[in-house]
Amino acid sequence: MVADTAIRAVHRLTARWCADLAPDGGTVFTAAGLWPLLAALADGADGTARRELADAVGVPAEGAAGHARELIAALRRLPGVGAAIGLWTKPGLPVSASWTARLPADVHEVLATDGAQARLDAWAARHSNGLVESFPLEVTEDTQLVLASALAVRTEWLRPFVPSVLCPEAGPWAERAIAALYRRTALLDRLAVADTPAGPVSELRVLGTGGIDVHLLLGEETAAPGQVLSAGLGLLARRHPRVTGDLLPYGTPGPGVTVSRSLAYRPEQWLDVVTPRFTVAAGHDLLRSPRTFGLVAASCPDRGHFPGIAGDFPLAVEAAAQNATASFSARGFRAAAISAIAVAAGGIPPKPPYRVREVEFRVDRPFGFLAVHRTSRLVLAAGWVERPDEEPSGLYDSLEDGDGDDTDAW
Repeated sequence: MVADTAIRAVHRLTARWCADLAPDGGTVFTAAGLWPLLAALADGADGTARRELADAVGVPAEGAAGHARELIAALRRLPGVGAAIGLWTKPGLPVSASWTARLPADVHEVLATDGAQARLDAWAARHSNGLVESFPLEVTEDTQLVLASALAVRTEWLRPFVPSVLCPEAGPWAERAIAALYRRTALLDRLAVADTPAGPVSELRVLGTGGIDVHLLLGEETAAPGQVLSAGLGLLARRHPRVTGDLLPYGTPGPGVTVSRSLAYRPEQWLDVVTPRFTVAAGHDLLRSPRTFGLVAASCPDRGHFPGIAGDFPLAVEAAAQNATASFSARGFRAAAISAIAVAAGGIPPKPPYRVREVEFRVDRPFGFLAVHRTSRLVLAAGWVERPDEEPSGLYDSLEDGDGDDTDAW
């Protein structure tokens, strides 16, 4: 189980990142992947850099590297999650043995003069299950140390969605044929509408294997991406009141939600979901917003900031980046991210006999998502979808068990 201290700290960093979001075409990021790197740096920093990094990671700098090691170990124990840390240093850099001892074992390698970038790209591909093919930063002649982390998340839906097509009549996706996914379930409480600081937000929880779920978040059209994602974090922390689909009033009680009565052949109530299939990828230059990540002072090259890492050898952050990707399909969800910091210098039937409650959730404009470990509520990845997948060829190819009769599989 992931420790509560680490979960709170990661979510705090996630919230800081959300507040700084300005997605263009959609984005995906993982604070859970970046946090161990910042914590490790905080442990080895001094002065203003140490204070800023400690504030960003939300734990005291002293012992922060130990928390990073524990978080990586906890992530590795979660089914469907892979995590790793890598450390490379140039020959001759006097790296502190006590600092490296607080990192996961056997991560320290030599930063070779020749072929270093190819080796780092191979490390990124291997630890992201091939989802991220290139390392997020380039090594320069001045690079003395590279600290990186990898986080890969994989879950299969308990029952697959059914491929469909979504053709919105209005909004940013109007008159487009969107590759969509459809599900019907009798479990109306998988959908809820919450009252949040960003206004009403509709949340759909899609349960997957390995205890990993994906929460789809649809806010009002005027709500900013960061506000909607922050509302999702508040829902995880139970800070916002929410009303589940079985208790929602008739009409349109939330974004994308319609509640009505309909005729049916069985007395069950239904939740119908139509949502886009998507793949998003993003590259983040963390030094564009250094204050968010506690890297203002640490990236100042006028002096050294990490005596706990390399003693008197002056080190400053020269680059910090994350490459991430996520996909939501009929069968499941995949996400991966590599973070790195470089330090330098649907006949007529008989009339249905029952009138039942029917809830529809239709996502036909930009929305957010959170990939969450169900038990601990740790957010493994977060993102915003502005450009869903277009209708592909072979859209109606059959799926195993994908007949749409998902009455209790969520």
